[in-house]
Amino acid sequence: MSTRRQFLKTLPVAVAASLAAVAAPSGAGATTLDEKDPQAVKLDYKADTRKVDQAKFPRHAASQTCANCQLFQEGASPSTGSCVLFGDKQVAAAGWCSAWEQG
Repeated sequence: MSTRRQFLKTLPVAVAASLAAVAAPSGAGATTLDEKDPQAVKLDYKADTRKVDQAKFPRHAASQTCANCQLFQEGASPSTGSCVLFGDKQVAAAGWCSAWEQG
């Protein structure tokens, strides 16, 4: 039940971010997502999956990273890429957020 509720809470953000990602130019000029960015805070984004609060996210596993998330798209650098949830900002391949989905 909480998984469905969590999905429904993040769905509008995902749709809006997807539309923004399609409209926004991508490339080397993209900035790296800061953990303090409002959208990053809302989705509990961490640039390092090892720093995720296990008490808050008991289903999180250290093997879950942005790089193996369904929403991640590889970038020019092996350490970063884009995510449909964060528009034109680059996320760390070793990162994680609460919207992580097996890719």
